[in-house]
Amino acid sequence: MVLDHVSGRWAVLVLTALGDGPHRFHELRARVEGVSEKMLSQTLRTLVRDGFVRRTVKPSRPPQVSYALTGLGEGVTRSLQPLFDWVRDHAGDILAAQAAHDQAAAE
Repeated sequence: MVLDHVSGRWAVLVLTALGDGPHRFHELRARVEGVSEKMLSQTLRTLVRDGFVRRTVKPSRPPQVSYALTGLGEGVTRSLQPLFDWVRDHAGDILAAQAAHDQAAAE
């Protein structure tokens, strides 16, 4: 179950986005391209519950909520970062392979 939580599409992107320090909800939404508010909220709730992310509320009007990696979160993010980097560096190759496959399948 925990592997599903940290290896899901949005969890990997949220964890890596938090890798450079705490962020507020809307900052994360801007950094994690394509995520909906609902999915970001669900992902953060899961990561907080699993102990990978810390949610901090500053008492103000309106309350300021920020999210940061915990020690566990930093550890798993260090492990995921090389995979994330590899996918980013090879995304063009992967898309080209998919297009070639789809074209061959259509013939």
